[in-house]
Amino acid sequence: MKRLLTSESVTEGHPDKVCDQIADTILDEYLKQDNNSRVAIECLTTTDLMVVVGEVTSNGEVAVEKIVRNVLRDIGYTSKDIGIDCNNCKIITSIHEQSPDIARGVVQEEQGAGDQGLMFGYATNETRELMPLPITLAHKLTMRLSEVRKKKILDWVRPDGKSQVTVEYDNGKPKSVTSIVISTQHAPDVDYDTIKEHIIKDVIEPICSDYITADTKYYINPTGRFVIGGPAGDSGLTGRKIIVDTYGGIGSHGGGAFSGKDPSKVDRSASYMARYVAKNVVAAELAEKCELQVAYAIGVAEPISLTVNTFNTGRIPDEEIEDLISKNFDLRPASIINALKLKRPIYRKTSVYGHFGRNEPEFTWEYTDKASMLR
Repeated sequence: MKRLLTSESVTEGHPDKVCDQIADTILDEYLKQDNNSRVAIECLTTTDLMVVVGEVTSNGEVAVEKIVRNVLRDIGYTSKDIGIDCNNCKIITSIHEQSPDIARGVVQEEQGAGDQGLMFGYATNETRELMPLPITLAHKLTMRLSEVRKKKILDWVRPDGKSQVTVEYDNGKPKSVTSIVISTQHAPDVDYDTIKEHIIKDVIEPICSDYITADTKYYINPTGRFVIGGPAGDSGLTGRKIIVDTYGGIGSHGGGAFSGKDPSKVDRSASYMARYVAKNVVAAELAEKCELQVAYAIGVAEPISLTVNTFNTGRIPDEEIEDLISKNFDLRPASIINALKLKRPIYRKTSVYGHFGRNEPEFTWEYTDKASMLR
C-alpha cells in the first residue's frame, strides 16, 4: 500500500521560532544562576515589538531586555528592512512569581507534576536518527537554508524561511520524496529564476539527493516574492510550532508546548522522557515503531496512565513492552529530571530545528543506553 506523508520545518528567523528562542534563552539564564528556578515564559512579536510575559520563581536575576536584543541580533534581525531592529524595537515585559497554588504541588517531598496533561514519545527505525523521514529532511533543509545565509553562500537569503517535504511510503517504508516546498525570505533585488536555481542546487540537492527522483516536484517561493519577513511580515508566538518541534505530524501530540518552561513542567520533561523510552524500545529492536503515551495529574508524582502502541510492528506484545518500561524507567517528574539531567541551561539549542532526532551530547533523551536492558 502506498501513501504520502508530509512534514514541515521553519528557520530560526521564523517569527514563532524567534519567540521560542527568546523564551528558552531566558530560561537558560535563570537555570545558570539557580537550577531550581521555576520558569514559564511566553513571548509575542509583531512589527517593531517584542512582548515577554510569564511566571518566574528564582534566586536569579535576568536582564530580559538584553537577552531579547542579543537573540534578535544572533538570528540576523538588525534592521526594520530585514524584519525587526534588535537595537531599537520596543520591548514590553510583565513577569511575576509562580502561583502558590501551582507551587504547592511541585515543591513537596515527592515532586508532583507541574500540571495535568498527556504527553507522547515516538520513534521509528526508518532513519538513522530513529525519526520519521519527512520531518528529518524538513529540519535538515531549514538548517541548510540558515547555513547558506550565515556563510554567505547565498548572500540574498534572509532569516525567515520554511520547508515542507512529502515522502511516498510503500508498505510502511519510505521510498522517495515526491515534493519539496521551500519559502525563503530574500533581498528585494534578486530575481526569481536565481532564487529557484540556487535553492535547488545549494539547499535541496545536498540534503535530499538520495530520495529525489525525476518525478520530484519543487515549489520554491510559490507566491513569487518573499521580501517582507520576520515579525514585520507575520506575528510570532511562543509554542505555536509544536508539530515542527516533535515528529512532524506523524504519531500523536498531547497539545503542550515546550519552550520557556522549566523541567518541572511535564509538558516538556515527560515528552523528552517519552521520546527516550520510545527510542530505546526501537533501538532494542522490540519494535520497528513505538509510540508511548503517558499522562499526569497536577501535584501527583506517579503517572496516571502509560500506553504503548507499536502499530503491529512489535516483536513481543505491546503489553509486555509496557511491563518492561515500568520496570526499567521511572516516570515520576523528579526522577525524569535527574535521569535526563534537565536542570542544565541547555534549552536554547532545542528551540529550533526540532527537540528530537538530533545528535547533540546535551540531548540526553536521545541516548539509547537503556536498549540493552530491554532486549
